[in-house]
Formats: sequence, structure tokens, C-alpha cells
Amino acid sequence: MTSLLSPNSPEQDFDAAAYCSTRQAAALLGVSHRTVQLWVESGLLSAWKTAGGHRRIAVASIERHVERRRQAMLDRTAPVRHKVLLVDDDPAMLALYESALSGGELPLDVVRAVNGFEALIRIGETRPHLLIGDLSMPGVDGLRMIRTLRASQAYGDMAIVVISGLDPTTIRAMGLPDDIPVLPKPVAPDALRAAVEAALHGAAWVAQ
Repeated sequence: MTSLLSPNSPEQDFDAAAYCSTRQAAALLGVSHRTVQLWVESGLLSAWKTAGGHRRIAVASIERHVERRRQAMLDRTAPVRHKVLLVDDDPAMLALYESALSGGELPLDVVRAVNGFEALIRIGETRPHLLIGDLSMPGVDGLRMIRTLRASQAYGDMAIVVISGLDPTTIRAMGLPDDIPVLPKPVAPDALRAAVEAALHGAAWVAQ
């Protein structure tokens, strides 16, 4: 924040090494003199005025600003991490799916749930990009869970992949939306990774 000294304020404690002029700051930051002035006025850079009305910019605030800009660049170039919710009442299946996904190239954060009811709770907590689940589960089954999500304004567009031991014709007759891919159980790791990558990229999944 800018700190302005009055014309008669004492300056005998001024540390020249800790401050610089607006033109020096502009050269250090690679911006115009006017930009530095605007950053000072907005509070992005800390400064004070000499008795003669000249701004002195705190070097420490310049260093902080440079670091913020550097971090912002890193954040923009960092790979996007996708949250994936795995839902199955069989812990062995959950472990198998998670192991299969860890072998892919996509950066994924995996969350588990053992039934549809818990899955709805985890969705509210973590807001995953993709749901992978079975249809036959105790409590709130997979199909009911999917219908609940599709009817929701917040989660209606969530990517979903179904893994089921049921016959595909039976599954479609149950009313599963046509745009949701269905993988047979047990699922091959390569097929699961391919379906996940297609779902996260908004592409149509093609059975291998």
C-alpha cells in the first residue's frame, strides 16, 4: 500500500538500497513509467513520496510482484489435474480401477465411494470432472445416481463412464442415456484409460 510522507516528514532514516525511483522500477519490471505509477496507486507496489514529491518504490514490493507474476506463469503452464470419482461396492474393483488409471498419462486425482449415496456426498464435496461407476449397488443404485445428476443444474454435464456386468441391451432398456459409454465388467485397463481420456476431452468413446 502506498505510504505518502508529508513535505516536512523526516527522511534521515531513508535506506537508499531498499528503495528506487519509478523509472528504475519500470526498468526492473520491464513496463512503462506510467504502469508503475498505476501499480503504486492501486497498491500493487509499496511506495512513499519524498519532500520534493518524488516517489520511492520499495524494492521488496517489486520482488514480491515479480514472484507473483512468475507464479502466475507457472500456474498457466502447469498441466490441468482432473478429479475422478470411482464408485463400486467392491473394494477390490475400486483398487483395480485406481491402479489402471494411475498408468495413464492424464494427471488425475482419484476419490472413492462404495455406493450411490456416498457418491452423491463426495460429488458435493469434491466436484469431480468425471464419474466412473457400476449400476448395480446397494442403497442408491448407479442408475438412480446418474438420473439424479442429470436432473441437476450443477452436475447435469458431468462426464460419466459406466462399468457393468449387465448385458448392454439390458442396460439401455433400463434407460441409461445413450451418450454415456458402458464398459463390460471386468474391464481391461487399456479400455478404461481410453474411455476416461475420451470422456475428459469431450470425445466419443470407441470400443477397442
